[in-house]
Amino acid sequence: MNSNETIIIEKLNKLETLLVSSVKQILTVEDLINYTGFSRSYIYKLVHKNILPYSKPNGKTLFFQKNEIDNFLLQNKSSSISQIQQKAVDYTLTSKK
Repeated sequence: MNSNETIIIEKLNKLETLLVSSVKQILTVEDLINYTGFSRSYIYKLVHKNILPYSKPNGKTLFFQKNEIDNFLLQNKSSSISQIQQKAVDYTLTSKK
């Protein structure tokens, strides 16, 4: 196998892993690494500080609900300039004078 074939196979394996992770509703640490791009140590740090929601049913293995992870990832959302401007226009039009 030449280097181009090796690179293609590695990319296909990564793509397969991402597809599987995106379909699953319950994620393992490994799935979460692939899904978020977070490092293993960062995930464990977030778990240790109880920042990241998780389950530990057998007292050892960590599991994460995908919808809770999505909510976590979308916290502290920042509005774009156009969204802020639209809110200002809406407020101006609806506020009583």
